[in-house]
Amino acid sequence: MNKTKTLVLTALFAALAVIGSFIKIPIPPGTPALDAAPAFVSMAFLPAPFAAAAGAIGHIATSFTAGFPLTLPIHIMIAAEMAIVVGVGAYLFKKGKKALAWVWVAISNGVLAPLPFYWIISPAVYVAVAPGLLMATGINVVVACIVLPFLQKKLAQSGIKMI
Repeated sequence: MNKTKTLVLTALFAALAVIGSFIKIPIPPGTPALDAAPAFVSMAFLPAPFAAAAGAIGHIATSFTAGFPLTLPIHIMIAAEMAIVVGVGAYLFKKGKKALAWVWVAISNGVLAPLPFYWIISPAVYVAVAPGLLMATGINVVVACIVLPFLQKKLAQSGIKMI
């Protein structure tokens, strides 16, 4: 895929993540939304750094629409975590380990990503937030898995293939 198509596709997935940020999932801590689903889908089409950027932009949009409830620095850290989650997932997709990529995003985003709150804020925050984030991650993964085959078919018609 040439550079222009890569940038346009990255912008498309980032824009979809921003749109998803407005569809909130009503569980604690209050910021989970469908922003991750487009980022997870982007793992199948974009190189890891570009998919990671789409994921980070999606989280920043979600936290912005929620008013940065955990403060801007914390949400920047979470956006960096999201970039790592999606970037590694895209790398695994590129290596042909699609099932492992889905397991990775589910566990890393739902269980490992909130782990720093255990030490930064308190163990109680981690215990309160992790189940909701795991549930929100599961919803985003299911949405991504449902959308991916349809999007793959449409993008293939326009000459864009999965990695």
